[in-house]
Amino acid sequence: MTTVWKVIVAHRNYLIILLVPFLLLPLPLLIPTKEAKCGYVIILMALFWCMEVLPLGVTALFPVVLFPLMNIMDSTKVCMEYLKDSNMLFLGGLMVAIAVEHWNLHKRIALRVLLIVGVRPALLIMGFMSVTAFLSMWISNTATTAMMIPIAQAVLDQLHKSEQETSPVGHVAESINKAFKLQEVPDKSDASQETQKQDNRHVLTVEEEEKLEDVKQLEEKHLTFCKGMSLSVCYAASIGGIATLTGSTPNLVMKGQMDRLFPTNNNVVNFASWFMFAFPTMLLLLALSWIWLQMFLGFDFRKNLGFGANASMKAKQKMAYRIIKDEHKKLGSMRFAEIAVTVLFLILVVLWFTRDPGFIPGWATNVFNKNGESYVTDATVVMFISLLMFLIPSEIPTYLCHNRAQQVTQQDWFWILDSTKQIPVLPALLDWKTVNQKMPWNIVILLGGGFALAKGSEESGLSEWLGSKLTPLQNMSSPIIVLLLCLLVATFTECTSNVATTTLFLPILAAMAQTICLNPLYVMLPCTLSASLAFMLPVATPPNAIAFSYGQLKVIDMAKAGSVLNILGVLTIMLAINTWGYPLFDLNHFPVWANSTSAASCK
Repeated sequence: MTTVWKVIVAHRNYLIILLVPFLLLPLPLLIPTKEAKCGYVIILMALFWCMEVLPLGVTALFPVVLFPLMNIMDSTKVCMEYLKDSNMLFLGGLMVAIAVEHWNLHKRIALRVLLIVGVRPALLIMGFMSVTAFLSMWISNTATTAMMIPIAQAVLDQLHKSEQETSPVGHVAESINKAFKLQEVPDKSDASQETQKQDNRHVLTVEEEEKLEDVKQLEEKHLTFCKGMSLSVCYAASIGGIATLTGSTPNLVMKGQMDRLFPTNNNVVNFASWFMFAFPTMLLLLALSWIWLQMFLGFDFRKNLGFGANASMKAKQKMAYRIIKDEHKKLGSMRFAEIAVTVLFLILVVLWFTRDPGFIPGWATNVFNKNGESYVTDATVVMFISLLMFLIPSEIPTYLCHNRAQQVTQQDWFWILDSTKQIPVLPALLDWKTVNQKMPWNIVILLGGGFALAKGSEESGLSEWLGSKLTPLQNMSSPIIVLLLCLLVATFTECTSNVATTTLFLPILAAMAQTICLNPLYVMLPCTLSASLAFMLPVATPPNAIAFSYGQLKVIDMAKAGSVLNILGVLTIMLAINTWGYPLFDLNHFPVWANSTSAASCK
């Protein structure tokens, strides 16, 4: 029996792949409607995504095969859903992020900010959280965590080492350990050796036992600090990703679903409007998470902020500060490539903000438009900057430098212009090999699969049917509805991908909002942000898994800290959507773009 069970466990994925489709098959057979067939595909993909029996990108390809076979959508229409404007925005944003990582610009920013913040425990955690959150606004949460955790561990190790060296407890620990070694002398028959062993046996005094207890407390304190730092970095990476439209994939899923479901939405969700809504939300949640972690770990606020620090503590902080300063010095002065990437990045952010701010006409509205409709999107801007990174060299050509040009003779210029001579080609800021290695192509397909599902639900009438079944919610208060949905999404995202969660939920929530006469944004925005609140389990997000892999954390530690942080996150999002979110997106009114039939009945 045991052998059979081992075989079943070993081949679990194969069994699920074979059995689940057949177990769900009665649904489209007994109810031969388009809605039932589309529901079959969605349930099948949801189960495969949750159990991860196949790679997420592979499961996202199911609509290409199943929708045409079940007469839900034509194959040409399905395939067209896999590369939309949001996919190009995702690709361009990641190309810029890859360039930042490739030239170590993110590490320079991180170390510089830590030097400004300082190394006092509470401020050190705040500094790491701030840097991590800022970086994850622009590059992937996983890459940010993978870079910041080793830096944090190096700083903490040096803090612990310096504390041992400056504390008298650390010196006595060595002598106590030697005493214990003397107790482990092997038994011998010789009486003189036995007598000598008894003479050498060291009995701990009361003072030494107290100091040994202090050593244990010192180790426990270091372990607690390590836990706090690991949790703060991985949580800050997830929180920082919600601040920008390109910071986290669920944000782009929401943008794509809005454009897919409501094509006449007047670009209500763009980089500027998202930032104005989500950035204050991120700052508030980051501050609350910092305060909660201090309380959860039992830290003394006054002591950790550096008030009343003794000479030992100050020496320890100086050692840690020296480590960060040495790491920063190793980077040297900024190279031309780093300066160029920084300038291009700043230009990108400015162009994003000024393209169509909403409260004033943007540059795209005045220049690149026809009949009042802008032809330029956020994807156009980021792709333009990405293309420049493939063209601009990573070094200034030597024959263009001022000092070198003065030394170039006429013979040198003939040598440069001679086609038979091989002039070394300088590498660009970005090359395709680097992009191909670091680009998560599976996420591009996953985004497309989500858009195909949304289109299939719309074509089959499943979204409308589901929305009609949720009409009893109309009797409830709108904030209560959104609160319950946010808690549901935040719970669901703990056990499945946040991208898969938003992909599955958003089309259904949009249809529900239309049916009960709610502005779809009032439901979709907070639920999208809630999909990033995966704080409880190591498997919930890659940042959690990276932090957990360093060995200081237990699952129960992450579950306890994350459960409260999930609630704080949902409450923060509810505050945001019901305060500054209302005027920003005009949530008081049911929009005309939310399908004409529903809008007419809801006015």
